[in-house]
Amino acid sequence: MASSRDRQRKLARAKLDRQMARRAASARRKRQVRAGVGAAVALVLIVLGSVWALGGFDREPKPQAAPDICAWTPQDASANSNLKDVGTPATSGLPTSGTRPMTITTNQGAPVTVELDLANSPCAGASFAYLAGKSFFDNTKCHEITTEGAVHCGDPSGTGQGGPTYTFVNENVPAAAPTPTPSASATPDQPPAYPAGTVAMFGNPPGANGSQFLIFFKDFNPPTPSYPIIGKVTAGLDVIKKIGSLETVDNGTGSKVKPKTDVVVQSLTVGEVASTAPTAPPTGSPAPSGSASPSASPVVG
Repeated sequence: MASSRDRQRKLARAKLDRQMARRAASARRKRQVRAGVGAAVALVLIVLGSVWALGGFDREPKPQAAPDICAWTPQDASANSNLKDVGTPATSGLPTSGTRPMTITTNQGAPVTVELDLANSPCAGASFAYLAGKSFFDNTKCHEITTEGAVHCGDPSGTGQGGPTYTFVNENVPAAAPTPTPSASATPDQPPAYPAGTVAMFGNPPGANGSQFLIFFKDFNPPTPSYPIIGKVTAGLDVIKKIGSLETVDNGTGSKVKPKTDVVVQSLTVGEVASTAPTAPPTGSPAPSGSASPSASPVVG
């Protein structure tokens, strides 16, 4: 039989083994916890790094690019020697409301002023402002007096084939007048699509607008309008009518439309954008009801 001392030794040995096993298990749990915490921290750092790289911690959102308002279609100057390369206007940040004054000085009299309509023809307005800033129109000839009753200008080559090395699409073509029917009741005459003083683009081919434009010196009302309106004459229509009355000669193609006397655009400038605020009624206009002053002097006609 084992002595009591041997039994005590065995019991102490067994107790020590149990303690060592518990310590080993505890150490394994600690290592597993530390490994789990390390993995979690690494994952968090990866996520935070990805968010930072994508701009998630930027104080202000990155500004988005302004949307394009106009598109300019390139034209090959090597295929058409009449084109003049002066670059292209901006495509975004362009005014789309209000008006811009355009002044055309010719060798035929006082300057002609035009109001460009930016609300209905923003790209035409942007193009004219850009080309005017490049002196594109200066010292060019109005090469045609059309049979439709308009002065045709804006081609530096004077051939009807010239312009810048870009084009843009139509913006403001008038609608065709409704066709009357026998059963329709009588209605007042429709206003002309192009009243005298209208300024319109001339595309060559139609719909591909560059720099050529028409200034109508008499009313024109075609069955199917095709010229996009870009503005109207505000002063100097008498000069345009004078040009329209000039004698014409053959332009080399069999058409007797070229002014016999040179009509030279000495300069064309475009001013700053004007607001769309309502203007005061002209002097002599009837005052609104209830606002007339008893002491107001009558307007002498």
